[in-house]
Amino acid sequence: MQALRVVPAIHYFDTFKEFNEEFKLGKGDILVTNQWMYDPYVAPLGIDIPVIYQEKYGAGEPTDEMMDAMKEEMDKYEFDRIIAFGGGTIVDICKVLACEIPDKAADLFTGKVAPKRVKQLVLVPTTCGTGSEVTNVAVASIPSLNLKKGIADEQTYADHAVLIPESLAGLPDKVFATSSVDALIHAIESFLSPKASPFTEMYSLKAIEMIMAGYKTIIERGGNSKENRADLLKDFALASNYAGIAFGNAGCAAVHALAYAHGGAFHIPHGEANFICFTEVFKMYMRKNPDGKIQVANKIFADILGCDVADVYPALDEFLGKLIELKPLREYGMTEDQVATFAKSTVDNQQRLLGNNYVELTEEEIAEIFQNLY
Repeated sequence: MQALRVVPAIHYFDTFKEFNEEFKLGKGDILVTNQWMYDPYVAPLGIDIPVIYQEKYGAGEPTDEMMDAMKEEMDKYEFDRIIAFGGGTIVDICKVLACEIPDKAADLFTGKVAPKRVKQLVLVPTTCGTGSEVTNVAVASIPSLNLKKGIADEQTYADHAVLIPESLAGLPDKVFATSSVDALIHAIESFLSPKASPFTEMYSLKAIEMIMAGYKTIIERGGNSKENRADLLKDFALASNYAGIAFGNAGCAAVHALAYAHGGAFHIPHGEANFICFTEVFKMYMRKNPDGKIQVANKIFADILGCDVADVYPALDEFLGKLIELKPLREYGMTEDQVATFAKSTVDNQQRLLGNNYVELTEEEIAEIFQNLY
């Protein structure tokens, strides 16, 4: 059994300026970023490089339509290396755009076309959540099929993953919260995965420790604000990466699988969509197999929160709710008749994730979780 594999070379720099001094951006490169990241970090360096601003092609999480439009713009330039400087949307888009797309990006997600890398890829995340810089997973919504789907292929690994805590300084409060809670869920889902190894568990546990400690400090200082987390950005950048290494090897599971249904339908930020169903999934796990590894996971959180193991899920909801409001799905627009629809969609489209579950969940049990979330 393979215990651990990290494909991209991982680099760390305190500033974007230091990154540029080593990677020497310029001729032969194309930069994909956001205007609000370009202006403070790239513009002052005077780098001669073509730039594509993701926001010109759509807002929110990635879609195949955004990818197709950005590819059309990219094709106007000669380049060998894509520099992706942005959040999860940009990172996932560039994993796909570094591959050959004969017709439409959707063909890669539906399996019609196999990914084939044709460009070098450097990923520089500007959030502290997806960990996608070290994984081969790319996710997109496909509006024409009313579907949110991921691909995971050797061809979608980056060549280089670059961590720059400076780039997290401007995160809006909600984006910081939703991205970092996503990393927390990556860490605990990969810890419980049947594919976990002692090596992935080490990364999972360290990520949980760092994120929860950071949250405690932020809350003690008065709440989630740029000032209250300013000196914690390195810890969150590293923890997100550690969680990415863990789930890139051991996988995420039902929390993520269920989140794709309501996240795609109601355009809920990815971390928030995961948070909505986090503890409900774990309650179902506990009901089905309370005596397994989940006991260890529950004790980890109970010890950090200073509560009894029996109270860990309400305590987690209350603690994380100080950073992100936990709301029922009906407040996002879900109707009760979508319970069965979402359950069926999860089973039909998310087997890549459901295969990593702590215990197997039936379609009926998944529907029960959605009913409880409604």
